[in-house]
Amino acid sequence: MIRVLILCTHNSARSQMAEALTRDAARRAGLDLEVHSAGTEATRVKDDAKTVMAELGLSLDGHTSKTLHDVPDSQNFDYVVTVCDSAAEACPVYPGQTVRRHYPFVDPSGGSLERWREVRNQLRAQMEAFVQALREGRPVPDSYADSPAVTAR
Repeated sequence: MIRVLILCTHNSARSQMAEALTRDAARRAGLDLEVHSAGTEATRVKDDAKTVMAELGLSLDGHTSKTLHDVPDSQNFDYVVTVCDSAAEACPVYPGQTVRRHYPFVDPSGGSLERWREVRNQLRAQMEAFVQALREGRPVPDSYADSPAVTAR
């Protein structure tokens, strides 16, 4: 099983959406991934995140905002993905075998639902490319711009 951690600042929006999108992409690809998300601080999962994910048939009900201390075996991940700059800067050091990737996305908080959908769709393209690379045994994209799903748009 491949373990993936997605980090953001508050674990309230981007990382929560990325966690659900990654799980869904892995399920559809038949890939055995254990996916967690966390924040440098815990708050609450935002209602707009729940709304735009429900539009895709993915529920964030039951998801809670958590910090790295709340994640099981928090120092043992194959991949750590940061989805905002502040989380990338605050991300702890991981052992040499952990692959880190930084895919920064704009914080949709305070924006319209259309803005939330844009960020959700960008996250979906990125995490689909991430899962596809794992499925095919290729290195995961180094950046958002390097993802085939993103550059094909």
